[in-house]
Amino acid sequence: MAQILSGKDVSEEIRQGLKTEIEELKTSYPGFCPGLAIVQVGDRDDSNVYIGQKVKNAGAIGVTASHIKLPRTSTQSEVLDAVERLNSDPAVHGMIVQLPLDSENEIDSHRVTNAVRPEKDVDGLHQINAGKLSRGDLDSCILPCTPKGCLELIRRSGVTIAGATAVVVGRSKIVGSPMADLLKWNHATVTVCHSKTQNLPDIVKTADIVVVGIGRPQMVKGDWIKQGAVVIDCGINSIPDATKKSGKRLVGDVDFDEVKQVASWVTPVPGGVGPMTVAMLLQNTVEQARKMAAKCVAGKWNLELNPLKLVTPVPSDLVIAQSQTPKNIEILADEISLLKEEVDYYGKKKAKVSLKVLDRLQNHKNGKYVVVTGITPTPLGEGKSTTTIGLAQALGAQSKKNVFACVRQPSQGPTFGIKGGAAGGGYSQVIPMEEFNLHLTGDIHAITAANNLLAAQIEARMFHESTQTDEALYKRLVPDVKGQRTFSKIQLARLKKLGIGKTDANSFTPEEVKSFVRLDIDPTTITWQRVLDTNDRFLRKITVGQGPLEKGHTRECQFDIAVASEIMAILALTTGLRDMRERLGRMVVASSTSGVPVTADDLGVSGALTVLMKDAVRPNLMQTLEGTPVFVHAGPFANIAHGNSSIIADKIGLKLVGGDGFVVTECGFGADIGMEKFFNIKCRYSNLIPNAVVLVATIRALKMHGGGPTVTAGVPLPKEYIEENLDLLEKGCSNLRKQIENANKFGVPVVVAVNSFATDTPAEVALVQKFARENGAFDAIKCSHFAHGGLGAAELAEAVSKATQQPSNFKFLYSVEKSIEEKIETIAKEIYGADGIEILPAAQEQIDRYKKQGFNDFPICMAKTHLSLSHDPTKKGEPKGFTVPIREVRASIGAGFIYPLLGTMTTMPGLPTRPCFYDIDLDPETEEIVGLS
Repeated sequence: MAQILSGKDVSEEIRQGLKTEIEELKTSYPGFCPGLAIVQVGDRDDSNVYIGQKVKNAGAIGVTASHIKLPRTSTQSEVLDAVERLNSDPAVHGMIVQLPLDSENEIDSHRVTNAVRPEKDVDGLHQINAGKLSRGDLDSCILPCTPKGCLELIRRSGVTIAGATAVVVGRSKIVGSPMADLLKWNHATVTVCHSKTQNLPDIVKTADIVVVGIGRPQMVKGDWIKQGAVVIDCGINSIPDATKKSGKRLVGDVDFDEVKQVASWVTPVPGGVGPMTVAMLLQNTVEQARKMAAKCVAGKWNLELNPLKLVTPVPSDLVIAQSQTPKNIEILADEISLLKEEVDYYGKKKAKVSLKVLDRLQNHKNGKYVVVTGITPTPLGEGKSTTTIGLAQALGAQSKKNVFACVRQPSQGPTFGIKGGAAGGGYSQVIPMEEFNLHLTGDIHAITAANNLLAAQIEARMFHESTQTDEALYKRLVPDVKGQRTFSKIQLARLKKLGIGKTDANSFTPEEVKSFVRLDIDPTTITWQRVLDTNDRFLRKITVGQGPLEKGHTRECQFDIAVASEIMAILALTTGLRDMRERLGRMVVASSTSGVPVTADDLGVSGALTVLMKDAVRPNLMQTLEGTPVFVHAGPFANIAHGNSSIIADKIGLKLVGGDGFVVTECGFGADIGMEKFFNIKCRYSNLIPNAVVLVATIRALKMHGGGPTVTAGVPLPKEYIEENLDLLEKGCSNLRKQIENANKFGVPVVVAVNSFATDTPAEVALVQKFARENGAFDAIKCSHFAHGGLGAAELAEAVSKATQQPSNFKFLYSVEKSIEEKIETIAKEIYGADGIEILPAAQEQIDRYKKQGFNDFPICMAKTHLSLSHDPTKKGEPKGFTVPIREVRASIGAGFIYPLLGTMTTMPGLPTRPCFYDIDLDPETEEIVGLS
């Protein structure tokens, strides 16, 4: 007499084990919960029963099960859309499509089940999972539930599968065929039988293990079974039975009463394979959830590094970049533990990364946060971008650390103008450098579109207000649609701002109508300009409104370069979509004739601006020459804005690298500008604590600060810069000393990176290192990353790693609650070394207006020359005895800072006599770009 293999008992044991496992998961990963989604089309009674059992069993062990029920009218496209939404939901770890699909429309069920991502296919029906099972890759696929449950029951019988003879009756895709594969790869000798098999009873009788799933009630009889065989019955059939209240009973494909007289073990129906199928579904879901949870804990990335083929002398940047083949960005994304649903690919070499990464990794420990800055820039260049990339390559390729470089996106203005690209240089670059420097994923174009939409609305609103009565404006702003006049969401916000509590558009008094429709913009106060991502000096002053239909609505204004837009500063400082929407709405573009600030929300355009920026808010993923990841995101001006890459990119990077990893981010211009703004503005809004500063200096630039001769483009360097001159160098080190001091004021350790050239002598390098260490630097390291890539910055990486292990004493330079004047003076005295400030009358009037409008408590973003610590670009080294004049003060309320102007700021560069584009071209045969630098 056979023993009963009770699937009910075994499945209960498995469920209890899963419940314990889930509790452990939730303890290890707070807030985490395995998620199962069940997609049903139609309303079949049997499907409803099966789904109800699955949902009930899932809830009992702690799995969140969601039932997505689509109507019978659903089309194939609608079903596929529902599946894709669940594919992209990180809270869903397992998904099944309940079959059969009960739809009025023709739906290819095979296509639908294959639309489920293989890693979420907990039914094991996807062709990739089926294919892996077929070829024996059991460890890398999800096993189908019923065969997996059958195998577990066979193992519970104690029979040795390896070497046994097994017969599978039935060859369905769901049970028979995968069951045969499972037995085969567990080393049984397997025969698959079906309706066309000859001498079926004789073949079955040879088996030590029999699995039946043929769909015929009680077909397999006792005399078919070998004495002592293990019999697994996967069938479930309804047959008439007058003794039952329902008039029918459930039986399997095996004649249970006969077979139990011969077999050693047999499964009952019901209570056999059925409960095991549900248990295996839950087990598959929990297994996939565990894998997902493991990705929420930082570990060592499985990063494949790209070796460098160093050439001497160092070729051009473009030649180096084009000689290295970047990894497919999909591979890089997987290597750094990004999920497929968190990445949108723009071709094969760059991608956008979803902000949802921050939700998934919210309990992740941040990595070390390192900012790269420099001494006061000179025409000789210091190499901040190159050092940023070289340091990241060294930390990743040499120190084997998880590391992200976060850099700004270059404007095509300087790319085609005089400066060229900004991907780094030599053997420390972002690649593909052509895509990095040209358009990338269109973020700057999105900013241009959003900025100019707002500019157009300003002019249009003034035009319509000047040509229409209050009532006419009201009728157009709140139109009657089919007898209904309703306010849009943004208009309701304006009503609230005005203190109007009504929402019935027909009940407004004339005074309320006027208050609502009249922004009454004073044209002389408009601060919002149009932008273009091209250097065009002839747009620095323009006149708009000269067309015959504008009815005399003309005024003088200007174009700025696109990256000077406040929207770019917002992109760099925002912490998420909701925050960006609020910041865009707060942007002040002008004042009314009564002095009230006019915002983008008042103009009704901020929601549309957010729509235009919805993709731009996600950082761009690229890679270095050595295959380490890079985020390229945002590129605000470093004078009128804060000149740093985005908070979002830094935050995602810090989570992805984990507690032992590093994020290396770069700020614009010298430490007195970009670094000061990084600390006082960017860190204030991000709440991120920096661990170290890397201060980049070159021997040549320090000599210029020491009084070296001027440099003329196209003319060979004077001998002072290519021959040893310790006196000149020592004098120039005063600038280095001041910038070290500036960093130390924020309580952050400073490592000086001496970006070396072949003309630097050992004595000169030693002088700078000794001077830096004696004047407050944690360390000073000679680097050759331009010529040697990460290897040339290996010592720098080691010094930075040690510096980040120091206790953090980070502090802001000032409190935002201080007056605008006090904050400006603090920066001028503490950072620039000035004796004081002189606020000119026009600037004081502007400050007083901002205070009156409630804008005092913002950080300060000083707009001054980058060529000197002072406001005078001719004063090199460490100027003394100067007073900083404040000639004008402006506000970027959406971005969140006040910016005083210390001199004339050009926000639209011009093209030089010989722009870079003279050398840029496309090879029509190879389609390769040439001439970029």
